[in-house]
Amino acid sequence: MLFLFGALSCGVAHAQTPQTAQQTPATQPSQSGAKSSATGDGISDGVVRIGVLTDLSGAYSGNVGPGSVLATKLAIEDFGGKVLGKPIEMVSADHLNKADVAASRAREWMDRDKVDVITELGNSAVALAVMGIAQEKGRMTMVTGAGATSITGENCTANNVQWVYDTYALAKVGTVPLVEAGAKKWYFITADYAFGHSLENDGMRFVKDSGGSVAGSSRYPFPGNDFASYLLSAQASKADAVAFASAGADLQNEIKQAREFGLADRQKLVAMLMSITDVHGVGLQAAQRMTFAETFYWDMDDETRAFAQRFFKALGKMPTALQAGQYSAVLNYLRAVEKSGSDKVDVVMQTLRAMPIHDAYARHAHLREDGKLMHDTYVVEVKTPEESRKAWDYYKIIKTIPGDQAFMPLAESRCKLVKK
Repeated sequence: MLFLFGALSCGVAHAQTPQTAQQTPATQPSQSGAKSSATGDGISDGVVRIGVLTDLSGAYSGNVGPGSVLATKLAIEDFGGKVLGKPIEMVSADHLNKADVAASRAREWMDRDKVDVITELGNSAVALAVMGIAQEKGRMTMVTGAGATSITGENCTANNVQWVYDTYALAKVGTVPLVEAGAKKWYFITADYAFGHSLENDGMRFVKDSGGSVAGSSRYPFPGNDFASYLLSAQASKADAVAFASAGADLQNEIKQAREFGLADRQKLVAMLMSITDVHGVGLQAAQRMTFAETFYWDMDDETRAFAQRFFKALGKMPTALQAGQYSAVLNYLRAVEKSGSDKVDVVMQTLRAMPIHDAYARHAHLREDGKLMHDTYVVEVKTPEESRKAWDYYKIIKTIPGDQAFMPLAESRCKLVKK
């Protein structure tokens, strides 16, 4: 579905049949903070078009989906619907967590609708497929929802950024402190596709590097519902920690069923990727005391709270890190277009790398040569029901990890763009 900003509805869901909405005039001045004397002459087709290709109906829709569409709307709203005097349009669609569906939609957007940048791409197989097409066609991708390290590793492209997280950072921040605290023996339950494999491999690496061991692992077909056999195997392993290399609805079901089987009585349950909507979905009673890596928390400071309240007012829930990261990616894309006076991919990428990046999501951030956004990451612990004082009061930030300590160093990178 093609939306001209101003005609966007926050409740956008499945977008399968393109249709153009009527233009409404922008009502706000740009709040981007970027100053430029450039005109809109460098804008291709006289319009900046942003595509949000996301999971609107599947296992990850709560982490991304309609919330990522809304986050895009809020970023566009901060520009008053225009950049350099030219309108900003948005398209959105459901990739159904299928790489072929995503690839087909991406080609259609680029060839017919002249979309400049495709964003979100929450599912690593989807992201990798669309990145290749964008590179072929000279367009840009901004991955905010997928975490495979290969996205800015061996499969990196000059036209892509990975804005929020990767499995290296999640695994390092999520496992090392626990191993050092005494959880030496681990068992992994893993979604059987690129993201799960990457998260499992990185997790096992850091467990072993920290002096721990891996008792075993089970891979389940994604998406899953019944995790009984995998949980029983994990229980029988007598591992100190059971790690879930999954996300979204799958993760919520795993946690609930693990509690029912009594795993939490003797084993540490570890989420390799957990969001605030997952905590909300399973409840504090089930999620309490779980620790994991996060990149955003709505109640961290005044800036995060201001963005979160805008988001909550429209959607009735607090934003996940992936949704806040989507806002940040789109906002900074538009800032780079405004600052450079162009939506040409190489110009935008060069400008992004040179820009200071700070917003409600990104702290101490800069874009690295491999396309990775380096930013602070946090170790969080889920509060007990007794510790929570208000709605969505779910996290305690235990530690802040600077980006250069959380993410893979360039010396280990397999990205061909990195100068050795």
